[in-house]
Amino acid sequence: MNASTLPGRHRPKVNLGHHAQCFATLLAVSAIFSSCTPAHAVDGCTVLLCFAAPSWKAIPQCVPPIRQVLRDLARGKAFPSCAMSGAGNSAGNQWAHAPSLCPPQYTLSFDGPFGPVHQCLYSGAISVSVNGETWSRTWWDLNGGSVTEFSATAKQQICRWDTQFDDDYARWLATQPPPSACLTC
Repeated sequence: MNASTLPGRHRPKVNLGHHAQCFATLLAVSAIFSSCTPAHAVDGCTVLLCFAAPSWKAIPQCVPPIRQVLRDLARGKAFPSCAMSGAGNSAGNQWAHAPSLCPPQYTLSFDGPFGPVHQCLYSGAISVSVNGETWSRTWWDLNGGSVTEFSATAKQQICRWDTQFDDDYARWLATQPPPSACLTC
């Protein structure tokens, strides 16, 4: 015997239609909010400005969005765009490919079974254009590491920049054999 069939006990009447409708509404609202994840979209304009900076790592406001865009690129997401950048100002990613799209100081070469094999230490390159001219190229890897190569125009205008790319190139160049003298000139 259950409580509703005991003598002297009355079971209150409940409007199940109203409760069912409230429950369904509550369930739908909770499903919507529980399935939503916070937006972590990176602002393309901020990214463009930060990649064009002399050293994005030295600007606290640049570190989180640049780290996020590098993580996004490593996961195969598209590079963000900036609709307000104006004509000739843009940034975009290309996947590195040694030896054609990889600086020589970051290219590893070794003999493979069918000839030389080249490998780039970086996964991609984010090129920034300002006023239609190449400004910089940031080489990045899947672990979030990066190094920035600045154009001669950029170096003239910003005066001071992160010199890691130039330093690495100078070290690499110092290890190369001298060019052979032309014997038939």
